[in-house]
Amino acid sequence: MATTTIKSTYSLDVETVRILEALASRWNVSKSEVLRRAIRTASAEETGGAGGPLAALRQLQADVMEDGVDIERWVRDVRAERRAWAMAPGTGAE
Repeated sequence: MATTTIKSTYSLDVETVRILEALASRWNVSKSEVLRRAIRTASAEETGGAGGPLAALRQLQADVMEDGVDIERWVRDVRAERRAWAMAPGTGAE
């Protein structure tokens, strides 16, 4: 499904741009996506539509699906990491 986009130009201070770039890198998304998420979050908070923890979970799940994350692979990887950590010397599990 195609999404209509509108190009816009905004002026941001240096610190805001650094934060924007850091979030984009950390979340592995574009700067535009960081701005979209921030605007949606701010709008939901303003209108009281944040919905609490359940809404946050649903938004996280939607974002993960939108980013194309393979959930089954992620679960396998996390389980393998936990097993490896539990068996590592010095963890008290050996």
